[in-house]
Parts: sequence; structure tokens; C-alpha cells
Amino acid sequence: MTDTNALERAVDLLAGGAWQPAHEIVQKETSVLAAWLHGIVHTLEGDLGNARYWYRKADRTFPGPEAVQDEITAAQTALRDAAAPPRP
Repeated sequence: MTDTNALERAVDLLAGGAWQPAHEIVQKETSVLAAWLHGIVHTLEGDLGNARYWYRKADRTFPGPEAVQDEITAAQTALRDAAAPPRP
């Protein structure tokens, strides 16, 4: 089970560059989205080998450190879309 509120908090922390507290959140989660965020954490940290591992776990292509801000924006959008009520 995914704690969407916790992941929203984690992505907000990532957007602010606070990867350490975000890491504490995402390492407790097991969803694909959490794995993606975990990859972003390690990208911000500069541990690119570990970032690549987590991107593989999330079944995503690792875009490299130059795309980290785009990845954070995409994660924010994914969380917002996941929280939206289903359309009839």
C-alpha cells in the first residue's frame, strides 16, 4: 500500500533540494512511484549508480543528473494525477 500523502511530502522536499528527509520517506515505501522518487533522491545526492538501480526498479529510463528538475516536475504531475478523482 502506498502512502500518497507521504510521497507528496517527499516530492515537495525533493523540489526544495532536501533529499535527506525525502530519502527517509521513500525508503519506507514499496511502490513503483516510491522507487522512482528514490532514484531522484540518489540523483540529487550524486550517487548515480544507486539512482540507476532505483530507476530500473521503477521501470524507468535514467535520464541523468541534468534532468533531475524535470523528473521532479514529472513526479509532481504523476502524484497530482494519482490523487485526482476518477472521471465518470
